[in-house]
Amino acid sequence: MPVLLSTIRLLDGLSQRLSRFIAWLPVIMAVLTVFVVVLRYGFGVGAIAAQESVIYLHGTLFMLGASCTLQAGEHVRVDVLYQRFNARTRAWINALGHVVFTLPLCALIGLSSLGYVAESWAARETSAEPGGIPAVFLLKTLLPVMATLLALQAVSEICKALTVLIAEASDSD
Repeated sequence: MPVLLSTIRLLDGLSQRLSRFIAWLPVIMAVLTVFVVVLRYGFGVGAIAAQESVIYLHGTLFMLGASCTLQAGEHVRVDVLYQRFNARTRAWINALGHVVFTLPLCALIGLSSLGYVAESWAARETSAEPGGIPAVFLLKTLLPVMATLLALQAVSEICKALTVLIAEASDSD
């Protein structure tokens, strides 16, 4: 049980620190959007890099936010049924759901994106827009990073389910 609890603390801590970081991204996106609008309509100047920055930040928010959303319990689930189950049944559903669905999906996304990302890095892929951000390869790197972070958080969720199941089993003894 101590190994499970330390794993949970470590992985949840990672997601919580990441959550604090990405919580600032919508604020930065809003400021950049205002900046782009003021430049365009106030001064008649385009800012392609700033516009693309908003898109990059939006992608970063969603890709890195997936594991944080799972850790916070805000992911999609059929709560109409789930809320009626006892803690043991919920733990089984969580554990099996992550083993059968989340981890294989993360493996699929992570492994299938590696070639795509490697090609982008090899070419040092840049924006197609003149004056755009010359780092599309960095944005594409978020695909395997997201898969890895989500898989790590799924492991934490499996550990949480196991602690419930172990506690339930020891209570019934």
